[in-house]
Amino acid sequence: TRDIACFTDGEGFALASVEGRVAIEYFDPSPEAQSKKFTFKCHRVVKNGFDYIYPVHALTFHPIGTFATGGGDGTVHIWDFRTKRRIRHVDTFPTSISSLRFNSTGNYLAI
Repeated sequence: TRDIACFTDGEGFALASVEGRVAIEYFDPSPEAQSKKFTFKCHRVVKNGFDYIYPVHALTFHPIGTFATGGGDGTVHIWDFRTKRRIRHVDTFPTSISSLRFNSTGNYLAI
């Protein structure tokens, strides 16, 4: 695990891993809540027919419940875990992303 952050509604949390994955987990131990858990692949690039997997170093939740990830590939992405989709590629930087955070209103993302 590289980073961990709680959902803004307090129902669960997300874990960032060195295997280029994010896991979505829930605090409620009921089978209904636990059935919503999942992991997804991110921060991966295909070059010359080879898959390159980069660690997910950082994640942060936006006040509306979406979240951002920063990876070893130097990219930042915004995700909606409820629809299980990437919303936006924010930017690519010349080095890996080690940390990022939204401010309390969600108007700014510090990278």
